[in-house]
This record gives sequence, C-alpha cells and structure tokens, in this order.
Amino acid sequence: MCGIVGYIGRQDAAPVVLEGLTRLEHRGYDSAGVAVLGGRGLRVAKQAGRVRELTDVLPKRFAGTTAIGHTRWATHGPATDANAHPHVDETGRVAVVHNGIIDNSAALRAQLTDAGVTLASDTDTEVVAHLVARSEADTLEGKVRDALRVVVGTYGLAVLHADFPDRIVVARNGSPLVVGVGDKEMYVASDLAALVRHTTTVAMLDDGEMATVTASGFSTMRHTDLSSTGKTATQVDIDAAAYEAGDHESYMRKEILEQPTTAQAVLRGRLDERFGTAHLGGLEMDARDLRAVRRVKILGCGSAYYVGQMGAGLIEELARIPADAEAASEFRYRDPVIEPDTLYVAVSQSGETIDTLLAVQEVRRKGGRCVGLVNVVGSAIARECDGGIYLHAGPEVAVASTKALTNMFLGFALLALQLGRVRDLSIADGKRLVAGLERLPGQIEEILAGEADLVEVAKELAEARSLFFIGRVRGFPVAREGAQKFKEISYRHAEAYPTSELKHGPLALIDPEVPTVALVPRDELTERNIGALHEIDARHGPLVVITHDEVDLGAIGARRIDVPRNEPELDPILLTIPLQLLAYHAAQHLGHDIDKPRNLAKSVTVE
Repeated sequence: MCGIVGYIGRQDAAPVVLEGLTRLEHRGYDSAGVAVLGGRGLRVAKQAGRVRELTDVLPKRFAGTTAIGHTRWATHGPATDANAHPHVDETGRVAVVHNGIIDNSAALRAQLTDAGVTLASDTDTEVVAHLVARSEADTLEGKVRDALRVVVGTYGLAVLHADFPDRIVVARNGSPLVVGVGDKEMYVASDLAALVRHTTTVAMLDDGEMATVTASGFSTMRHTDLSSTGKTATQVDIDAAAYEAGDHESYMRKEILEQPTTAQAVLRGRLDERFGTAHLGGLEMDARDLRAVRRVKILGCGSAYYVGQMGAGLIEELARIPADAEAASEFRYRDPVIEPDTLYVAVSQSGETIDTLLAVQEVRRKGGRCVGLVNVVGSAIARECDGGIYLHAGPEVAVASTKALTNMFLGFALLALQLGRVRDLSIADGKRLVAGLERLPGQIEEILAGEADLVEVAKELAEARSLFFIGRVRGFPVAREGAQKFKEISYRHAEAYPTSELKHGPLALIDPEVPTVALVPRDELTERNIGALHEIDARHGPLVVITHDEVDLGAIGARRIDVPRNEPELDPILLTIPLQLLAYHAAQHLGHDIDKPRNLAKSVTVE
C-alpha cells in the first residue's frame, strides 16, 4: 500500500525519485523519504507528511546519481519522522525501502536487540536494513539473499549499500515491483504510474524474484540461490497523459466523467447482436467448459466485493447458476471447500490486492479454476488466474473507485450473458440485454449531465453525522457500494441495509437527524420499496430517493433523483452513478482531500 521509486543513471537522482513518489501518493501518504548515494556517501532525508513537504526540507547539497524513495501508509508504528522510510542500519551504510509486512518482525527485532543493535523505529522494515548490514556475503545480492532467508512475510524491497554504489537490488514476494529500462539509466517502482513519463519498457518481477539494477541494465534471479531467471523487458502500451488529472480539480472527478468512454471500451468488440451473446476470449473457456460450470463464487474486497454481489445477482438471473460473492480477505481463513465444477472469479482494480491474490492462490492450490476481472495487464492476479476479462478502464488514481467499478459491473454483465446463452437464456432475452448494454454509455453520460442538480442534495447529506443507504435485491449491493463511497471520502458514518430489514431493528435509529438514501427502481418490488419509504417518512426521517421517472412516490416528502431506465438486470449500475456524485460533492463541501482519503490507500498490498 506504499509507493517505491528508485533511479540509477546520469541524472541527479533525488528530483527523479521525488517526482515519481508524487505520482504514487495515492498508494500511501503518511510520510515520505529519499536515500541518495553519491560522492558524499549514503544520505537520507525523510519526514512525516506529504512528498511536497519533504521536497521543501531537502538538504541543499543532496546530490547523487543513485537513489531510492518511499511514500508510506503506516502499518507498524504511527506516522513519524523516525518511522518514515528509508530505514538504515547503525553504520548508515545500508538503506532499505519496503512495501508489505514482515510477519516475524517482532522475533527479529528481539534477536537484533539481544545482539546489541539499537533500533531507531517502531517498524518491521528496519530489521531488513540491519540484517543486510550484518550479512557476511561478499556481494549485495548475497547480503539481501541472506536477509530474506530469515524474513517471513510479504515484501517489495529496494536496497542501497554504500559499499556497492553501482547498483540497486530489489526483491519481490507478494508486493509489486517493476524495473524500467532507459538509455543508460534505469528505474524501479512499485507502480507503472511512477515510470510512464520516463519509459514504457519494463520488466515486472514475480514472487520469489530479485533483480540487480545498474545504469546499464538489469538481471533477475531467484531469492533462494541467486540462479538466473533470465527475465527480459517488454514494451507496454500506456499513455502517460492517462495518469494526469489535466484540467480537472481531482482525479476522482476526472475518473467519474470518463465513465461513458471507459464503458464503451470494455464493451467494444465483445457484444454479438446477431446471436444475443458476448464473446470473452480471455476466459480461455469454450462452450463446453462454460456449460460444465455449476456454481460461481466471486472474490473481492471493498468496492470490488460489492460489485461482485451485483455480478452474482446477474449471473443467477441470466444463467440460472447459483452464484454468490465473498470477501476475499476472509476466504482462505475458513479453509474453503473448492469444488471442481465451480468457477471462481477474482475481482481487483489493481490486480495486486494481496487478500484477493492469496484467495486465488488458495483456489489454485486446491485444484480450482479461477478467472480474473482486473484492470492491469500483467498484474499478479492476472498472471495467477487461468484466464480473465480485462476491464479497459485505463489508469485509476483516486483511492475511491468509480470508472473501474462501473467496468467491473459491465464485465460481470458480459460473463452472465455468455454463461446464460450457452444454457437456457433465450436469443430474444440475449438481444434485449445486448441492446441494453449498448445504451448504457449514453445513459451514464445523461446522468453526469445532470450533476448540478445533485450538489445541494450532497451538501445536505454532508451535514449529517450518520446516514442509511437502502435497497432491495438488485439494489442492496448498490446501497452497500453507496455507503462505502460516502464514508471513505466524506468520513461520515454510512450504513447499508436491505430495505426489507429496516423494520427488524434499524428503524429505531430513524429520526430527523438521520437521512436515508433509498434506491427505488421501477421493477417488481417498487410498491414494497415505497411502503418502506412511508415508514421512514412517518418518523420524519429525511429521504433522498434515486428512482425512475415512472415511479410515483405519492405524498412522501423526499429529495428525488431520477435516472434513465434500462433493462432491470442492468439498472443497478445506473443507480450507482448518482451515489458517486453525492459522495464526491459531500466530500468537496467538507473540504476533504478527495483523491487521498485519510487512513486509506489505493492498492492494498498488505493483509
């Protein structure tokens, strides 16, 4: 969940690293630091706060052509100067930056203390610097190998050593690392976003792999015995401008407004109007394989979990296959039964979410088939899965997911349609859904065009200390996602409930100070939903109702937000778009940092 950047070459390294760290602040922004190796040896500058604050206090003479840097999301110890990375050994000759968690750090800290080492921080990472420094190996690669032999946990590591000034050594186990190739200069990073302004020729390390990076190139090897893995760099198709906010006041706003275009991108070339179906070649499953599926289990975390619930509903409706979604973070810890005729689907924007990756590995270890819905080609989850659906949402920088979530829903719609058409879904229903999917980008654009009408509603909601979000059946996971979005960027308490469950307890909390955001589409449950609104209205609970213009709310006092109507199975994603806008404008009204909400990070690479 932190950001790593490294550079070695001919340029002054610190500015290059700081610029890269700024691009990775969505991965962690509690503290930041840089270690530079130059004519004056190894020097470190670090402090709590944002990268821009670190830039302001760098020493005037902080030159060197080799550097590593880090922007932190705190795990062990609070956000303080001492706990910021890079961490150094007692001699000041070794510097380490680290993403992940060292599970046995407490034991290693005790061993080092017993050996007379004085630890300067509360972190798990510091032990690695001391272990590298204490190794008796005669190469930096050997020293890092020796340290990793006693380390248990996940890591993306970059190491500098004053005795080996011509290199950076990096290592990966469960936390992403990328090597970038330039002209007589090289880069390392935990995310492509840090590299795209400099190079699009990259090599992505696999778990269990190390790399030695010098100004003239790189070589890869296994952690265990330093034997070569022979990895080479490849060109990636990335537009550097896609990582810029441009004229938009925030990345989140830019990404919300991109949804009509990105929705078209995920659908392009995958809809078959003639046969009323979808074509998903990346699944690596033919019609016989698809017909053999007897159950679908979706695994995701946070918003990916909630959109997985939407997807499970789609699959059950269209394909008539039992389907459900489960929090990937809990999945492997209950020792799940893996069934050979179940299709497991892992959902992740980054493709690096550690809880989801570990769930995939549990499925694969037990012989199950797992496919991925991910937004990053070549990511760990994409590589681990048997096949997948690439989301084509483009880079998503804001912590709160918007356009990637919408494309996840559309990916599930395509999967449900293909599964349904190899079973009993009629061609007429297939064509109906294809037409509905083709209408969606334009309808999303229509909702966004009415954004101004939502601003005052959002400001009113922002003043509440607690809110309810409610919906039934298809609408309940939409309510869960709406509550998630609201709380993660507005910091207001927001709770989602099935509308039908209000009278079983939560109705006790309804009063004039607790607003309810209700999802009331025109469907088979409209009248029952309206009945629940009467119960809230009778108790003077403020109401915001997201609905279709055909729905008559009668005498209920409510702020009404109408969205275009599509096919009932596809309506959930259209109901979701106003919730994104409400959360965005509530957070803006409250003056929060919308792209970087407190305590959160974009890519969760620690358990």
